Amino acid sequence: MSSDEKRPEQPTAPRSLAEALRSRDDADLAALLRSRPDLITPVPTDLTQLATRAGTRASVVRALERLDRFAVQTAQALAVAPDPATYDELLGLLAGDDRDPAVTAALPHALHILREQALVWGADDCLRLVRTARELLAPTPQHPSPTGLGPTVREATSGMSPGRIQEIVTTAGLPSTHDSVSAVAALTDLFTDRARMTGLLADAPAESVEVLDRLVWGPPYGQVTADPAPRLRWLLDRGLLLPTAPGTVVLPREVALHLRAGRAHRTPEPTPPPVTTTATHHPQVVDSTAAGQAYTALATVEELLKDWDEGGPAVLRAGGLSVRDLKRTAVALDVSEPVAAFWVELAYAAGLLASDGEADERYAATPAYDEWRELPPADRWARLAEAWLTATRTAGLVGGRDAKDRTLSALGPGLDRSAAQEVRHRVLTLLADLPEGTAPDPGSLQARLRWERPPRAGDDLRARLAEWTLTEAEQLGVTGRGALSTHGRALLGTAPKHPRPPAEAGPGDRLPFRHRPAPPLPALSAQEQATATAAAARLLAPLLPEPLDHVLLQADLTAVAPGPLRRPLADMLGVLADVESKGGATVYRFTPGSVRRALDAGRSASDLHAFLAEHSRTPVPQPLAYLIDDVARRHGHLRVGAASAYVRCDDDALLNEILADKRSAGLGLRRLAPTVLAAQADPAALLEGLRAMGFAPAAESAEGDVLITRAHAHRTPPRTPPEPVPDGPPTPDATLLAAAIRAIRAGDLATTTPRKPPADTPATTGGELPRTGPAETLATMQAAVLTGQALWIGYVNAEGAASQRVIAPVRVEGGFVTAYDHTADEVRTYALHRITGVAELADGPGD
Repeated sequence: MSSDEKRPEQPTAPRSLAEALRSRDDADLAALLRSRPDLITPVPTDLTQLATRAGTRASVVRALERLDRFAVQTAQALAVAPDPATYDELLGLLAGDDRDPAVTAALPHALHILREQALVWGADDCLRLVRTARELLAPTPQHPSPTGLGPTVREATSGMSPGRIQEIVTTAGLPSTHDSVSAVAALTDLFTDRARMTGLLADAPAESVEVLDRLVWGPPYGQVTADPAPRLRWLLDRGLLLPTAPGTVVLPREVALHLRAGRAHRTPEPTPPPVTTTATHHPQVVDSTAAGQAYTALATVEELLKDWDEGGPAVLRAGGLSVRDLKRTAVALDVSEPVAAFWVELAYAAGLLASDGEADERYAATPAYDEWRELPPADRWARLAEAWLTATRTAGLVGGRDAKDRTLSALGPGLDRSAAQEVRHRVLTLLADLPEGTAPDPGSLQARLRWERPPRAGDDLRARLAEWTLTEAEQLGVTGRGALSTHGRALLGTAPKHPRPPAEAGPGDRLPFRHRPAPPLPALSAQEQATATAAAARLLAPLLPEPLDHVLLQADLTAVAPGPLRRPLADMLGVLADVESKGGATVYRFTPGSVRRALDAGRSASDLHAFLAEHSRTPVPQPLAYLIDDVARRHGHLRVGAASAYVRCDDDALLNEILADKRSAGLGLRRLAPTVLAAQADPAALLEGLRAMGFAPAAESAEGDVLITRAHAHRTPPRTPPEPVPDGPPTPDATLLAAAIRAIRAGDLATTTPRKPPADTPATTGGELPRTGPAETLATMQAAVLTGQALWIGYVNAEGAASQRVIAPVRVEGGFVTAYDHTADEVRTYALHRITGVAELADGPGD
């Protein structure tokens, strides 16, 4: 065990977990609370309560699930070891008789982790697994141990008749005893003696040895008939198999360990499997590829929200997108449905789209989308990447089933997985640990993640999350060709840790790794993540293509954009032409319908000719000019229009007065009929304008009923992005830890500090509240003010809750005592009539 992991020997061994915690310093308590934050919610009153909480089933299960595989194997070995066990016994169970050097080197760190998390306590000669953990990991007939070991000889023979036990002892070649306890002990000694067991098994028939070989690595239980075969009878007569129920036998733990050469596990895994590589690329190639993917991501999100700009698909009654709407979205984006679900969920996580909250609820872009579009491309990507990295909503679940067998829909409930954020961050961190430009082998990456956090039986969620992370990171441009990009490293808040590998490094080369894995990086604070995101944007910006201000017109009525276009040009071209194909270059096609669309938008034929001449690097083809002129010549013969609002009144003189008023100029009024005026302003603005002019108009519905209406909203009200669902209580910061430890220490002081008893009463260190009369309490308080002595008091507050406190009285007056409360670490005032009693301390409280 290394010097920094060994604890100083205590004068006396702790008798409980609470005593073991009491011997820890503040740094060790902080490490415990940081690794198990559920213990601090709420803050325990003292170390005894902290120990009790650390031993509860829910807390222990949570702690065990967060251990790496070798730490779990160490805990499993302790669960089948004697209680208490020595360090050498534990090492023998893990390293075997040959003392595997890798296990020997890794065990001190694993034991240190178990001690730090209060799952194991005691010195090296008296190691104890907390009782709840032992109950969870120890083998039982209903729940066999992961080690495959069965019960001990003593446990298996607990219901056996004394006569049968004596028969087994005699057949095994041992002298008979006068009682079952000594007989079981003798049999146990035989099975744990390597030399004598070797001699016993040397005489075993080959068929009997085959039976032992089938049971040795578990499960250790087997079935027998009422008349066992000779090979089984030989084993039963010597106790190498012991009956546990009618027709059922078990291989005793001691026998199995002998056959396993002392190992509790068939394959100990003391070191993490290395992450191997499949390809090596030049870092610049990786960055360029990732930048291209990043730009495609921006274009895809813009295209998605452009379709939903004035209101998107309807919201299902249970929430989310319908399957039909998701298919339509996938067709519009020219991607598969799972990929479409990813982009939709990403825009939602970034706060760019949400439901509008109307009665006929639909999805639409949020006001934040307009602000996002005005940002530089690198900043827009950084916002998407940060939202993806910190989100717990999991697009990969879309189309699956929930616990009630209901289909999970995009943007619907039930997609949050609290582990998503941690797995996503861990996968990228493992990529960051590789040399620049190297792509990992997904299988080895999954193996590493399984070692760091062994999955529960039947639970492959973390494996699926890791697979989705690799795919989504490539789609978003965090990685390129499978390797983490430079701006992807910056997004994590890390820098390259390895030099670029030599050019001759080939696929499948194993990379060096440390003997012990680096602990997962803690989640960045909001400010740290903002700094990392800004750094990623700065690194990405030079890699993104510069927007162009021109296109190439061709004679086949198409225009080729050789790169991204500036926004005004792209917006106008999107109206004047239809997108025919996308990729490195975008091809637009001019059709009569697209030209008519531009004319409907208020452009004239001359405007279109001038626009094309200004932004084309090639002359405007004659067929395109003819197309524009031909459509423009026929455009507008029939007029179909719409007024935002109208004013009708039976008194045409009143309407004439409104038209003549100069204040109505901004409303865009014109007469459609003697009693009807049409307005370009919306109804709300028209109502407000007429009222400002001194009139009293009323709004009406389509049926002519008086009604107040409002204009249709193309944006949702301001929305906040969905909050990630935390995976348990958050890790406490340094300030909270310091305050919590101070409160726990003070509370522990109040319950453990020795008190001076009366002459005829033995000393106490806790328990019942002290009881003294009012006169004695007052006199003791006044004397303590003069001497500066600390006292132990019992106090009942206004709600009737009783507590013990250690105080140093400062002033006694008016029925109150003002004192420094060591328990709360502050000056407080107490009513004398609420003090149940007082006692002097044997020694003053420590600082």
